[in-house]
Amino acid sequence: MSSDLTTGSRTISADHYVAPVEETPIAAVDTVNVDAKPSNLWTDAWKDLRGRPMFWISGAMIVFIAIVALFPNLFTSVDPARCDLQFSNDGPTSGHPLGFTKQGCDVYSRIVHGTSTSLSVGILVVILTTTLGVIFGSLAGFFGGFTDTVLSRAGDIFFSIPYILAAVVIMSVLSDYRNIAVIALAIGLFSWPSTARVLRSEVLRVKNADFVTAATAIGLSKFRILFRHVLPNSIAPVLVITTLSLAAAITAEATLSFLGVGLPGTVQSWGNDISQAQRDLRTNPQTLIYPSIALSLTVLSFILLGEALRDALDPKARALR
Repeated sequence: MSSDLTTGSRTISADHYVAPVEETPIAAVDTVNVDAKPSNLWTDAWKDLRGRPMFWISGAMIVFIAIVALFPNLFTSVDPARCDLQFSNDGPTSGHPLGFTKQGCDVYSRIVHGTSTSLSVGILVVILTTTLGVIFGSLAGFFGGFTDTVLSRAGDIFFSIPYILAAVVIMSVLSDYRNIAVIALAIGLFSWPSTARVLRSEVLRVKNADFVTAATAIGLSKFRILFRHVLPNSIAPVLVITTLSLAAAITAEATLSFLGVGLPGTVQSWGNDISQAQRDLRTNPQTLIYPSIALSLTVLSFILLGEALRDALDPKARALR
């Protein structure tokens, strides 16, 4: 195709190339596949997670840990409370692959049965912190004003107190009632503000979305808008915080037991085993090393899962990979 351009008394001829219609599938570019499944945050996150080895490795580790906690007798038939001083600090033997403690207790059996204790504390702490964090964070972010001021300042007060120190004080005061529920309450009562802060900021972002404005326009109540529309679209970061909080709670329980203010010594706990084994580190280090490895692998698995969820639920992080 050619065209003429006249400038004063001169005429300039220019050729322009136009591709044939059959080579320019404009209709195909603009076509919308109405049969395709609609995409959303959770669908995109699952597609991303399926292709990440870290998610499958951490997930498999967590499933295995959960099975050990629920069915310890599948992995050992030795009573963890049965100790015989004639086997004190002995090495591995048949049926006792990790040797014995100073009191003659089977190290492997205590680790297996201690899994349920550590996992139970972690789950109870997560339930408490998530419940308090969701309530305080969603109400503060959605209603704002005086409600936000009061709830946020309450969160700041709890946030300023190190939850490990607070748990030490609580467990010292309640030394006659040391059990899984009490230690979970001591840890979770002061560790929920981080969840509330994350959720509050997410609710502040979502509540200005168009679908929230539309729900308000048709006359839905504020609480219905909060629980039906705002909260489901703000909960993704809380899932990441939950996995990381579970790992932190397991570590906190072991720390308190190690300090002697956690669970009583009669309870099978990795923290108790580590605390009792520290005196024999030079003469019998395996009694400290093996419980420490079990604790580290459990915490690591939840941290890896949290990292995978964080990247999958963040569209910007997915775009950069």
